[in-house]
Amino acid sequence: MDILQLIFQIVIPLGIFNVWFLRAGRSTTYRGKDATSLKAEFTAYGLPETMFYIVGTLKISAAVLLLLGFFLPILILPGAFLMSLLMLGAVIMHFKVNDPPIRFVPATLMLLMSLALVF
Repeated sequence: MDILQLIFQIVIPLGIFNVWFLRAGRSTTYRGKDATSLKAEFTAYGLPETMFYIVGTLKISAAVLLLLGFFLPILILPGAFLMSLLMLGAVIMHFKVNDPPIRFVPATLMLLMSLALVF
């Protein structure tokens, strides 16, 4: 197993858990538009509230798949593929609301790490 793969399999889920469990209600430099919480960020993107729950469930599920991939390697590809799609969506949403490039950094890095696991 490649050392970068191991690092990405740890960093991606930790990042997702940090954003969705620890920092969801907090304002950060990377929130879309002028949102002060993760839920408000979805509103700023013009998405319905249900998308917040759908995307959250999918991101957490993909993160769990990546962690379970340490025990069942067959789960790495679906977890990384799903995370890639979700992170591509995040980058697109930042473009949609004309965010400055600094706000794209976390989503872009997560997208690149996820794609590295896919390919």
